[in-house]
Amino acid sequence: MASRHLLLSLIIPTLILIIFSNSGNCCFTHIFCFGDSISDTGNILKCIDNCDSFPVCHLPYGETYFHQPTGRFSDGRLILDFIAEAYELPLIPAYLSGKSIEDFPHGANFAVGGATALNNSFFESKGIEASDYSLGTQLQWFKKLLPSILEEPGYGSDVMNNALFVVGEIGGNDYNIPLWNGITIEKVRTFVPDVISIISSTIHELIHRGAKTLLVPNNFPIGCIPSYLTLFQSQKKEDYDPETGCIKRLNEFAQYHNAKLSEELEKLRLFYPDVTIIYADYYEASMSIFHNPKKFGINYPLIACCGAKGPYNCSSVVFCGERGSTVCSDPSKYVSWDGMHLTEAAYKVISHGVLQGNYSSPPLSSTCSNLFSKLSSPSNIM
Repeated sequence: MASRHLLLSLIIPTLILIIFSNSGNCCFTHIFCFGDSISDTGNILKCIDNCDSFPVCHLPYGETYFHQPTGRFSDGRLILDFIAEAYELPLIPAYLSGKSIEDFPHGANFAVGGATALNNSFFESKGIEASDYSLGTQLQWFKKLLPSILEEPGYGSDVMNNALFVVGEIGGNDYNIPLWNGITIEKVRTFVPDVISIISSTIHELIHRGAKTLLVPNNFPIGCIPSYLTLFQSQKKEDYDPETGCIKRLNEFAQYHNAKLSEELEKLRLFYPDVTIIYADYYEASMSIFHNPKKFGINYPLIACCGAKGPYNCSSVVFCGERGSTVCSDPSKYVSWDGMHLTEAAYKVISHGVLQGNYSSPPLSSTCSNLFSKLSSPSNIM
């Protein structure tokens, strides 16, 4: 009897290892993403009237990985792309680039550059012009596509059970637009509850439609972003974090949004105990780079790779890709790509931190048994 128990103790772990080592993409068959330019993989190209005059339509955007512009606001891949690759899925296509359900075999990306959580009427009431592609619009696109996906042979309702829903990053433009229009940070702070409410209601709606796993990222440390460092330059030394050079009050604002988002997600977890709601900490994953840039091969954490003359190679007049701008020879040495968005190198560090579970709660790595070991390989980190 003892020998039989010993044999079983050896066989069972071996069988488990074999099953998971051959499980392919492990967990998710689909990814659906909602958000703004941090996640947009090409919707923006269908939303603008004149692509010829829009820098993201041209090189140097896309130069590092795709070697051509794709509508991504970076030199290469985004966090969403690295998540898809980690789960051995193809890169998720932009919703507006598809013509039929056959174009979305593994999900769709509804994120649009410039998108806000709040709808345009909110900003119009305050005399501000904002995007027409709010989170509400993106949710309507998803609802329009979903019936066709559910009717696909071999999928049905299993799509929702086996899909990862990435809700964000969203909300950044709800603050960027008014701040760039001269509204005080104290006033913009009052927008936060409304932004969180919209994110929460979107999650409610997705869960009611059958979503079982949601990844909800927080906002980036805007006090470390070259466009903000340029706009809010200060002669007061105490306004800056002495360790990173970031503007303290701007990062404190981002942390306020993030704290409120985290609190809301905790309420949603209690309300939906059978649903996995993961908080993705883009803020702290980013700060790990700013606190120790050399560790990640970064030489210029606060300077834009592509931009125009200024203390942070960032100008409010000349933007990346426009006449008068310049682009660095090695974007992998920079955190910022164009003064507002990040380089592929920075996105890779952030995505791996989230995927490995260091910057996700509960750990995203726990959703896939062999994902952590794959990402932990030194060759996959940088």
